[in-house]
Amino acid sequence: MSLPLVVFLPFLGAIAAPLFAQGGRTAIAIASSVPALIALAALFPHWETLAGGGTVLASYEWLPALGLSFSFRLDGLALLFALLILLIGLLIILYARYYLKPAENVGKFYALLLCFKGSMLGIVLSGNLLLMLIFWELTSLTSFLLISFWNHKQDARRGARMALAVTGGGGLALLAGILLIGNIVGSYELDDVLAAGDLIKSHALYPVALTLVLLGAFTKSAQFPFHFWLPHAMQAPTPVSAYLHSATMVKAGVFLMARLYPALAGTEQWFYMVSFTGMATLLIGAYVAMFKHDLKGLLAHSTVSHLGLITLLFGMGTKLAAVAAVFHVINHATFKASLFMAAGIIDHETGTRDMRQINGLWRYMPHTATLAMVAASSMAGVPLLNGFLSKEMFFAESLQLNLPGGLAWLPPLVATLAGIFAVAYSARFVHDVFFNGKPVNLPIYPPHEPPRYMKIPVEILVFACIMVGMFPAFSIGPLLYAASYATLGGEVPDYHLTILHGINLPLMMSVAAFVGGLLMYSQRQKFFDFHARFREIDEKAVFESVVSWLVDLAHRFTGAIENGSLQRYAMLLVVSVIAVALVPLSTMGVFVGENGLSPVDWPTAIAAGVLILCAIATAIGHRERFIALVLLSVVGLVVALAFARFSAPDLAMTQLSVEVVTIVLLMLALYYMPSWTPHESTGGRRLRDLVLALVAGGGMTLVTLAMLTQPFSSISQFFLENSKPGGGGTNVVNVILVDFRGFDTLGEITVLAIAALGIYAMLKDTALTPPPGDGQGHPWTRDAHPLMLKQIARPMLPLALMVSVYIFLRGHNLPGGGFIAGLVTSVALIIQYIASGMTWTQDRIPVKYHNVIGLGLLFATVAGAGSFAFGYPFLTSTFDYISWPVVGKFEVASALIFDLGVYLTVIGATLLALVSIGRLSPHSAIKSPREKS
Repeated sequence: MSLPLVVFLPFLGAIAAPLFAQGGRTAIAIASSVPALIALAALFPHWETLAGGGTVLASYEWLPALGLSFSFRLDGLALLFALLILLIGLLIILYARYYLKPAENVGKFYALLLCFKGSMLGIVLSGNLLLMLIFWELTSLTSFLLISFWNHKQDARRGARMALAVTGGGGLALLAGILLIGNIVGSYELDDVLAAGDLIKSHALYPVALTLVLLGAFTKSAQFPFHFWLPHAMQAPTPVSAYLHSATMVKAGVFLMARLYPALAGTEQWFYMVSFTGMATLLIGAYVAMFKHDLKGLLAHSTVSHLGLITLLFGMGTKLAAVAAVFHVINHATFKASLFMAAGIIDHETGTRDMRQINGLWRYMPHTATLAMVAASSMAGVPLLNGFLSKEMFFAESLQLNLPGGLAWLPPLVATLAGIFAVAYSARFVHDVFFNGKPVNLPIYPPHEPPRYMKIPVEILVFACIMVGMFPAFSIGPLLYAASYATLGGEVPDYHLTILHGINLPLMMSVAAFVGGLLMYSQRQKFFDFHARFREIDEKAVFESVVSWLVDLAHRFTGAIENGSLQRYAMLLVVSVIAVALVPLSTMGVFVGENGLSPVDWPTAIAAGVLILCAIATAIGHRERFIALVLLSVVGLVVALAFARFSAPDLAMTQLSVEVVTIVLLMLALYYMPSWTPHESTGGRRLRDLVLALVAGGGMTLVTLAMLTQPFSSISQFFLENSKPGGGGTNVVNVILVDFRGFDTLGEITVLAIAALGIYAMLKDTALTPPPGDGQGHPWTRDAHPLMLKQIARPMLPLALMVSVYIFLRGHNLPGGGFIAGLVTSVALIIQYIASGMTWTQDRIPVKYHNVIGLGLLFATVAGAGSFAFGYPFLTSTFDYISWPVVGKFEVASALIFDLGVYLTVIGATLLALVSIGRLSPHSAIKSPREKS
């Protein structure tokens, strides 16, 4: 239970933390820290198991038929990323307390930050690929909201939209890739996928699956050519940049490559796709970082470069390269998060991030300068710091690649060149910001050190850089081994974490990179002049132009087929269906199957004739809208009789209830429309529509005839046999709705709720003026609420509610249930609105139907999720029999709680929609003179 707790604690914290916002920034920061502290305590007992290469599993069935379960898996790799997410998240919470201004919406910020933390934990701890994908998309959504936190800034909104578009598109590719992998393996469970590596790599769909998965990873981790979104996401507050874009979110793609390394790596396609993508990203990010004047811009492009380095290491395909990649994930998270926070402090205290203005800050901020210089030195790969160790491993592995011909020199050459750029942009960060003269036109002058506790997160991370650099085996060795073991899926090759490995070629490459980087920085003006010769590409402008082109293309395509005529749209739809179905129908041959036609008795024939005539009359007389509505109600009544004729009493009751609600809805809508409409179609168009209707109707008749007269095996026998022993009810229809196919019902009531809320949102500020009278010019009656109707309706309410409760309680064993009972209750209440008016009814029923909808969905969801506590799949129900005095023995089923949720949702949604339309009436708020007195 501890693993689900670790994942869902931040989400619970996101609900609770904003409640502390009234207590100030300190109170909400402390409240936001509690979930991470509890999560760390829950992970601690598993360390001994994970250190030995073990795995901790926790699985709860959800939708086993789809291969989806709440499966959580903790191994060394997941522990490493979980610690990064939790520990750096704690530091960010403390840092943000001082970074954010008191006037800002800190409750919203911390809630979003905790939601993002929970989403990231869900990715790294998921033991099911489909579950991981859900959390993957949640990180895209929460990061979008965090990047656009300062939504008054246009750049923040655009950067957030760009990030969502790129990572969301990659998420769709990842979805397709995961579905292919699940199809190959026959399971989405991570253990099964990792064990089936040979099967996956030998399958014909492996190249496609690999490409799709890598698209998801590359877009998330800002790999070329998708790297452009990350620098533009820097418009987010610095705590967001430090957390999402250095330590966590951009590491999600890297984590995915590490997670699926045993299943997908080791092929030529993996090597070329991953290593060359990483190589291109490494160089492009390093080069561009050198020429950025914005502090966070420099750090963002350096982040892109280091992510490319990690990707390149995973792409090399050797075990030691994978170990080096995991090691650099740790090191990069520590020094880059500290650098981002230092950049935020500088921005906070000077009012700008422009490196051409913030010079000579050493004399004003020596403490911050020292911390930033140590972190930047680690980024440059200076000895005795953690960045140096993983860089040395990177250089060593670049020498081990045996590429053919002259390509053998490419990896070490790229590695050294990237090292030179890293030293150069790190030197620029240190020298231009803290030395290099005096500040120039600072918005805030003179700058000074930030509050004491704002520097503590930076101090902790810088201390980690030093400890890992000087005592690597002691400080990080066990965790690195456990994470590497999980990444490789087996034995870890020998490696030594020491400060120096002697005088060797990787050390010479480091020296060359260090000297070359300092030399490049000393000649920076020449490089700046060289760079200025080339036109700089504005990725944001390119992205916006592509988006505008796509929108324009969509508008032109829509304009070609859309003219505002619903009749035309219906015609195009029907013609398309006929065109698609024409070929298979023409080859069907005989349309009457072996079973032949059933005999028809006279009552059935008469009812069918009435139904057909009324349906035709409705279409012919649709301009007389009230008459058409009456004819349409006859059609609904005959359909209900047909359900009763063929032994479907539940459907008959539902149809009758729906018919009443529908008639009321249409009456309310037609009140604002003319009672008749003129002829709008020409004779040729009416002939065309008649032909289309005959062809489409005839085709559906033939298809239905062919299907119903063929021998077939039905699943109805299964439900008939298992309804009582499996669901505890003799009403098979209700047991199907609340048990066997309860997930469908949950989706249906959710859609119903969304539709009602949509109607409310659309109409809440709408004002309509109805016509003064009917189509013949007769004015409406002054008595909006007739006395007789009121006197009849009011005593009927308790009777109708009693019938509703009776139908609800008996629904599991006899015709009825939550849906029908909800409609009966809705009809009883809406009659009160019609009879007595909006004000009178709402004074006596002061209920907000939004809350009723929410309560219903909550009941239904909790009833479904409650089965998790007993180790059963979502929406598994149970039942038992109890005996009471006088009452005797009766059944109690957990499905009753789910049905109560259906009942409440139907009431809330139906009444919210109808009352929203009824409120438009000028009579809705009018009281009679007696009511006023």
